[in-house]
Amino acid sequence: MNLDSVIVFIAQGLGAGLSPYAPGTVASLVFLLPWWWLAGLPRVGYWALWGVICLIGVPLCGQASSVLGVHDAPSIVWDEFGGLLLALAVVPRGVGWGLAGFLAFRLFDVTKPGPVGWVDSHFNNGAGIVADDLIAGAFALLVMLMLRWWIAGRARRLRGRPGLR
Repeated sequence: MNLDSVIVFIAQGLGAGLSPYAPGTVASLVFLLPWWWLAGLPRVGYWALWGVICLIGVPLCGQASSVLGVHDAPSIVWDEFGGLLLALAVVPRGVGWGLAGFLAFRLFDVTKPGPVGWVDSHFNNGAGIVADDLIAGAFALLVMLMLRWWIAGRARRLRGRPGLR
């Protein structure tokens, strides 16, 4: 096994990206497992590891893309890791929150609205591979923030009603 093979294997999410069906979705589901662990860290630790994952992702995805000869090959899924972690950065550790963040992230990553699609089609290097997923993750992060705000507001209103305490 040479260095290029190791780089491609890591960029493929240790094999999660080799799924014949929806490799980005399968890998994002797999990446919920490390998120569960990371979500238990203090916020500064979470953000530091997220930054490292994103910074590593740029040369990793760029090199894997070069080795495979395809820009942002479907099997390259390391970028999904950074995007998913961004989407889930503001939610408590829980299965429901993880699945909601996963769904929001996949929605924006698959449909590629506005700037997600523009970055995806205009940057043909490791930074472009990672950036479109980070923008999709940022959109999903906004959805998760709104969802937390809405749930917190509903809970406050319910606590304020007589007989519902």
